[in-house]
Amino acid sequence: MLPRGNLPIDSVWAPCESFRVFPEQGMIAKKVCMVGSFSVGKTSLVERYVRSIFSDRYLSTVGVKISKKDIVAKGQAVSLVLWDMEGKDDYSKINLSYLRGAMGLFLVVDGLRRETLDEAATLQTVAHSLVGNIPCILLINKADMADSWEVTDGDIVNLEQQGLTIMKTSAKTGHGVDAAFLALTEAML
Repeated sequence: MLPRGNLPIDSVWAPCESFRVFPEQGMIAKKVCMVGSFSVGKTSLVERYVRSIFSDRYLSTVGVKISKKDIVAKGQAVSLVLWDMEGKDDYSKINLSYLRGAMGLFLVVDGLRRETLDEAATLQTVAHSLVGNIPCILLINKADMADSWEVTDGDIVNLEQQGLTIMKTSAKTGHGVDAAFLALTEAML
């Protein structure tokens, strides 16, 4: 156990690793995991949201990249701790322990590649078996190229009928990105 006397207030964590309270500010932290196949735009979505930038240059995430953004949702100060997990088509080959303690989940799909939607369904099952029924939003990314999507309106309606929240995003233009992160944050509160 760490000594409490000399620690700054923002380093004192509540018992749950994905939730901490900053008594002076009333801020809470929420761990959010971004999962999906390779090259669906998970990193680009995080970069667009956290830093308001987009790069056409593709850099594959190795392991996990952690970013943070402080926001206010429903009148509550929230520190989002975003875990951008490496994309793989077979998640049995990566360290799923990264999901432990997650309070929210984004399943990211590339609208141009139908197979990433099928993989997202598998990922949702695996994630929920590890972390329980936490708030989850499926993001269909690359909305700026929706005319070329392989994911159809019928696919979207079918998933919505199954109770899944779906939002269309574009990391390139920023379309729907802020709204998606706000929606998940509000669902976690």
